[in-house]
Amino acid sequence: MILVPQFLRVIAIQRVLIKHGFDEIIFSMPKFAPFGFILYLLPWNWKRRHYLPRAQRLRAVLEDLGPLFVKFGQILSTRRDLLNDEFANELARLQDHVPPFPGTQARAIVERAYGHKLDRVFESFDETPLASASIAQVHCARLLDGREVIVKVVRPNLRSTIDKDIKLMYLLAEAAERLWARGRLLKPKVVVAEFEKTLLDELDMMREAANCSQLKRNFAGSDRMYVPEVFWDHTRENVLVMERVTGLHIGDIDGLRRAGVDLKMLAERGVEIFFTQVFRDHFFHADVHPGNLFILPGENGEGPRYAPVDFGIMGSLSEFDQRYLAENFSAFLDRNYRRVAELHVESGWVPSDTRVDEFEFAIRAVCEPIFDRPMKDISVGNLLLRLFQTAQRFEMEILPQLLLLQKTMVNVEGIGRQLYPELDLWRAARPSLEKFMMERVGVRRLFSAFKASVPHWVDRLPELPMLTVEVLDQLKSGRLKVQTTDPKLDEIRLEIQRLQRRITLALVGVGCVVCAAILLSVKDSATTPIGPLPLSVWLIGALGAIAAVASLKSGRRRGR
Repeated sequence: MILVPQFLRVIAIQRVLIKHGFDEIIFSMPKFAPFGFILYLLPWNWKRRHYLPRAQRLRAVLEDLGPLFVKFGQILSTRRDLLNDEFANELARLQDHVPPFPGTQARAIVERAYGHKLDRVFESFDETPLASASIAQVHCARLLDGREVIVKVVRPNLRSTIDKDIKLMYLLAEAAERLWARGRLLKPKVVVAEFEKTLLDELDMMREAANCSQLKRNFAGSDRMYVPEVFWDHTRENVLVMERVTGLHIGDIDGLRRAGVDLKMLAERGVEIFFTQVFRDHFFHADVHPGNLFILPGENGEGPRYAPVDFGIMGSLSEFDQRYLAENFSAFLDRNYRRVAELHVESGWVPSDTRVDEFEFAIRAVCEPIFDRPMKDISVGNLLLRLFQTAQRFEMEILPQLLLLQKTMVNVEGIGRQLYPELDLWRAARPSLEKFMMERVGVRRLFSAFKASVPHWVDRLPELPMLTVEVLDQLKSGRLKVQTTDPKLDEIRLEIQRLQRRITLALVGVGCVVCAAILLSVKDSATTPIGPLPLSVWLIGALGAIAAVASLKSGRRRGR
């Protein structure tokens, strides 16, 4: 049910849509097509108007609707599995330019979060914002000990605004699924849900601070990247205090040259850092753009270091995703399209009944034109996108984290080639891929897994005797059974039962022999000379031998 505030917001959205000529889209939907004549009766259509292409109009609509819709468009631009290149590229041009809110209001928000005046924390606090965006704005400050910091403050009353617009987006998405032919295919409600999660994550400054701390830990002591320090004592849910990084903007090419920065080295290090985050740490900065990257020129012969800021959007990959990507990249480098197709089927990314040869042909048709160019001109991000789009034809559902990875990879490539146009991204990325494969496959991986499992084994070792006794009791009483409702497995079930009987006889035999050996050792350790063996030893030993022979004969009969 639409409430009055939502209804008023719908009217406002309708006015923006009409302004940019989007009322024609409504009447192009199958359910409204019979009423298309109404379009020519509307007064604003009496005068012929010339409109820009639809993709550009959509970008203009989102800009007119405000910061949250701009943010939605930016995130939607990463969903190239849903949008064609024209719309995705146009939405990627959306800029998050938002007027700042008053610095006095920012000061009041921080004081309210701390519960006291700022002079108890900061020696100075600049009320003129350093930067302003849709979620928060940044102010410069100095701590009482003289350290320079930035203070990131979440916009006031933003949560209520988000709640209203998100509810409205859900209503619009539901209507699109019902009324638009492609609505169900594009899954607008799923897209809105992803946007809501991303937005709420960005609202939480404690979460962003934790992301920053994790990245700093991952690159502790690195000569490639410097991550600023978080001041946890002064960080709250809506206030983040972080070390201020002063360096050169990565987009300032002339400034980097004047500072003596080796642009080729800088570009290659950027690629290396990204793939290290993906394959070593499975945790990567997913909001890479020139506004979020500073460069610290090297000193004393050291190379330049990257200094990222703004850790609101981070990506994470499971070991399964890492393995999938690394093996696919390796197969692509070898142009082994058959292996690429097999990997998709083996990993379950596409249905198991997919014909590997058909999938191989489809991948080859996409990749061969790309690989026909020099390696330095091949985009890894675009190749990954083409792979996703091809796999979708074979019912592969692309996971959001892989789309986030693809978008970040495109940005990393763009920045790298802006710094050094001749950058061969494949050559820069290959060492990280090969190192990952060596660590995940082979003797080193087995040793690491064994070493990690030892504490667990040691912890469970005291339980093994009791567990063994319980299993023997269940075998002896016949309570250890295998049940199945599949008639085809009856023969296997019977074989397992026979195997259980053989195991029982064998265990009884071994147990009796062990008991006999224990009795014999007790006899041997006595002070009196060894005499004739007791009758109990003979009886137990004989019983064990009979059980063992019976177990062997049972196995031989079954083998015949």
